[in-house]
Amino acid sequence: MLKPVLHFLALCAFCFAVTATAAADVLQVREDAPERYVVKKGDTLWDISAIYLSQPWRWPQLWQMNPQIENPHLIFPGDVLRLIYDADGRPMLVRDDRVRRLSPQSRVTDTRPDAITTVPLAMIRPFLTHDKLLSAEELAGKPYILGASSNVKNATEGHTLYVRGELEPGKGYAIYRKGRPYIDPETGDNLGFAMTLVATSRAFRAGNDERNEPASLHILDVKREIRQGDLILPAIDGELLPAYFQMARPDSALNGLIIDTTSKLREFSKWDIVIINRGANDQLKPGHMLDILRPSPTVVDSRNGQPVYLEDSSRYQRLASNFGHEQIKMPRERVGHLMVFKVTERASFAIVTDTYRPVRVGDHIVSP
Repeated sequence: MLKPVLHFLALCAFCFAVTATAAADVLQVREDAPERYVVKKGDTLWDISAIYLSQPWRWPQLWQMNPQIENPHLIFPGDVLRLIYDADGRPMLVRDDRVRRLSPQSRVTDTRPDAITTVPLAMIRPFLTHDKLLSAEELAGKPYILGASSNVKNATEGHTLYVRGELEPGKGYAIYRKGRPYIDPETGDNLGFAMTLVATSRAFRAGNDERNEPASLHILDVKREIRQGDLILPAIDGELLPAYFQMARPDSALNGLIIDTTSKLREFSKWDIVIINRGANDQLKPGHMLDILRPSPTVVDSRNGQPVYLEDSSRYQRLASNFGHEQIKMPRERVGHLMVFKVTERASFAIVTDTYRPVRVGDHIVSP
């Protein structure tokens, strides 16, 4: 008699789990979401989706059933969007062509520069196309600037550059300056060096290391003065600059830290660029969404009704915490979200997509 009961209970538990999972997967539209929205200049898909969803990174699910908008990032200022529901009660955004009649086919192929993008491309463009983070291993043996055709410390346009290394005549090369290293605060490991684009050039002599003959470059464009020792890397012509990122959570749980910001400010906010100490080795990909958490201040509690923050405690209280007083680590609270947009092996660039409080270096990044 017991076995049938157990089987019945197991079946009920399975059905409940399936139902709960399906319910959790249904898009939850915000209670204050408008039925109609007019796209404005400067909007991003993130901004628009945040008006309708508590989890804006799930915006592809809000747009994917829309027969009018095959490429959802190709909507434009002035377009009117309506929130509707299908026969199964699933929400989706559609363009209201009763207000603005435009051919869906022409919109799919439209290349106007004001098309709405996932995130502001102007903010991340330099990091997608120019600035890099390279490891010591990747930099080892790279060609470097020996000097110029004139005895100058900082070469500019009009100079010929001489390079230690062998180059391919006619090929374009980028000139980079190695910056400071990014150090993982958890392990002390060097995650890579910040690489800043200095200039672009084209090789016209190959060079020969065995005969100690330098390669030669013509300068094409200078962003800052070129110095001896600057490194030479192949230029990537027409590097892809995606307007559309497929936002998603990573497939596995992840914990890490924000280790730097390009703004160099103590606190930063929405659309600032940060560097995190997780990368391709941790299965991170462009478009992955992560929570930003901050640990609440630790409290020393002597159980006498007078707890005190650890940072405000006296030397005696800190010593006493090892002899009966308790140091209580408070929970971490969410302060924002970020989207990874450029990944290296051990670190990544990410853009802060929203904040509840100012974000700081040292804040935790997690994927539940």
